[in-house]
Amino acid sequence: MQSTGLLAADAVEKAFAALKRFKALCRIMHVEDVHAIATAACRDATNGPEFIAKAERICGCSIEILSGAREAKLSALGVASGVYKPDGIVGDLGGGSLELVDVRGHRIRNGLTLPLGGLALQDASQKSLKKAEKIVASKIVGLPQLKAGKGRNFYAVGGTWRALARIHIIQSGYPLHVMHGYTIPAEDALDFVKRLRRLAANNILADIETVADARRPLLTYAALVLEYIIRVAKPKTIVFSTFGVREGLLFEMLPEREQTRDGLISAAESLNLLRSRSPRHAEDLIGWTDRLVRVSGIRENDEERRLRHAACLMSDIGWRAHPDYRGEQSLNIITNANFGAVSHEDRAFLALAVFYRYAGLNAENEAPEVIRELVAPAMVERARLIGAMFRVAFLISAAQTGVLQHTHFRNQGRKLLLVFDRKVVDLAADRVGNRFRQFARLIGRGSAVVKN
Repeated sequence: MQSTGLLAADAVEKAFAALKRFKALCRIMHVEDVHAIATAACRDATNGPEFIAKAERICGCSIEILSGAREAKLSALGVASGVYKPDGIVGDLGGGSLELVDVRGHRIRNGLTLPLGGLALQDASQKSLKKAEKIVASKIVGLPQLKAGKGRNFYAVGGTWRALARIHIIQSGYPLHVMHGYTIPAEDALDFVKRLRRLAANNILADIETVADARRPLLTYAALVLEYIIRVAKPKTIVFSTFGVREGLLFEMLPEREQTRDGLISAAESLNLLRSRSPRHAEDLIGWTDRLVRVSGIRENDEERRLRHAACLMSDIGWRAHPDYRGEQSLNIITNANFGAVSHEDRAFLALAVFYRYAGLNAENEAPEVIRELVAPAMVERARLIGAMFRVAFLISAAQTGVLQHTHFRNQGRKLLLVFDRKVVDLAADRVGNRFRQFARLIGRGSAVVKN
C-alpha cells in the first residue's frame, strides 16, 4: 500500500472471506452486539472507503476507522488492562503502522503513529534492509516521546513482536511458553534482535517453523524497529503484551468501577468460582490468613498481601484431580493460565504456593526446579510459608465455609497458639497440631493448639 496507495486485491478478498466466516460464527453463537474497528491500512488507502463499505455490509454493523492517536490510546488501554501498574512506553507494531504512547497506571498521554509497520516497511523499502534501516532511523532517532522511556519498561504489542518473543523463549529454553508478561532485559533484547538481523541477512530466518508463514518475512523489520527503539529510548526491560487494541476497546467500555479492579484478583476469583469445591471458602481463608499474618508478626508489604489473597482464591482449584497429582495439576494450571495483571515471577510464585498446599513441604515432593528458578529464593520460601498456612486451614475446614472463623491466634511468649472455639473443638485433631507446628517452625516459633 505504501507504493501504490491501494489495498492489495488478493488481501482484500482474504479479508472479506475472513469477515464472512466471523459473521457466520456470530450467527451460530447468537452474538448480537458486534464491534468492528479498522486501523492504519484502511484509513490511509485510496480504496479504503470502498473496502469499508463492503465490509460493513458483510458484518452487518458499522466499522470504526481509528485515527492514529485513537489506535495508540486503545493499545495503551489494552496494556493498562493486562499489566499490573504499567509504567513505560507502549509500542504497538501492526502491518501498516507503529503506535507509541506513554502510560503510567491508567494515566495515558497522547500518542503518535508512524508508518513503520512490517508490511509498510517491506513495501516502502522494496524489501531492501538497508533502505528499511534508513527509513526507521529517520523516524525514530531523536524522537522525544521515546526519550521519556529511559529506565522504564517498553511494552511490545503486536503479532510480529510476539513472534520474536516466541523465538527467544525457545532459543533460551525458558520453561513458560506464556507470551503475555514475558520480559527480557533491554540489553539482552538488543543483542537478540541484532543477531536476528544477521541471520536474516544470511536468509536463515526463512525456515523458522515456530512462526507463521505470513509473519516470517516481517521478522527482520520488527527486529529492526525494536533495535532502534531500544537504542533511542534506553528502556530497562522489554515486556511483551498480548493485550492491545482489541482489549483496550473492551476495557474502554467497562464502567469505571470495573476498570479500577485488580485484573489478577478478578481472574483468580473466576478460577475459584469455576474450579473450587466451595468458592466462598476462599473469602474465609483470606480473613484467616490475614489474622495469622498479623498475630504471628510476619512482615508483608502491599504487593505480598495481594499475591497471598490471589493464592487464597486459587488454593482449591486442584481438588478434582487424583490426590497424587493435585499439586502438579494446580501448578500447571496457574503457570499456564490465560490471565494478565501478573508478572511471570509472580505467576510462578502463586503456582508454587498452591503446589505446596497439596504436595506438602517434604524434599521428596519438591516443585520442579525450572519453576522454582523463575522465583527469587526468598519468594520460594514465602510460597512454602503460604502453602503451610493452607495445609492447616484446609485440614480444619475441609474447604467448607463458616468454620475458620471459629479459630483464633494468640501469642504466648515465643509460642504461637492456635485456639479452637468450643463450637469446633472436635476438629482439633493431632494432624492439625502437626501441621501448625510445621508452619510455626518456618517462622522460628514454637506452637500449641488450645481448646476453649
